[in-house]
Amino acid sequence: MLAILPLLLCLHPEVTMTTIRQFNRIALAMLAMTGRVTMLGISRWTADGGSYRTVQRFFTTVIPWASLFWLFFRTHLFHQDDVYLLAGDETVVTKAGKHTYGLDRFFASLYDKRVPALAFFTLSLISTTQRRSFPIAVKQIVRTAEEKAAMQAKAAAKAPPNVNRADRKAAAAKPNRVSS
Repeated sequence: MLAILPLLLCLHPEVTMTTIRQFNRIALAMLAMTGRVTMLGISRWTADGGSYRTVQRFFTTVIPWASLFWLFFRTHLFHQDDVYLLAGDETVVTKAGKHTYGLDRFFASLYDKRVPALAFFTLSLISTTQRRSFPIAVKQIVRTAEEKAAMQAKAAAKAPPNVNRADRKAAAAKPNRVSS
């Protein structure tokens, strides 16, 4: 298996060694596991020292991800002679279910309509010579109650007036008469 720990040691100025060791175990487990990625599944795929409680502790730890992305990029990926562009993009990940945090209806260009999904905004540095993107910051987009109400009001204003079921049945029961 890959030795990820030496790559993660550059993160030590921002996080503790305990967090780095937990991150190492969890990253290796997530690379190896199949199926749904849950905390229980991660703990089953970790080696010694990767109990369910350890996984819980890692996911409740506040981690400065933007700083870690920058440190990792600067240490392992940055080339001084390269030109980098800063770009931002929103990504939509479709999701079934009703209880996932941040689940809402977002526009997906692949489907050309709004779909139930999670949305993330990512800032990346793009290498012009390697033609690769390196994410520096990732933020989940969660709409407030006011934004949701505004979206529903806008949709209601565009939609045709509702015809209730009784009116539809009555219209269907009337015979079509053709006048001559």
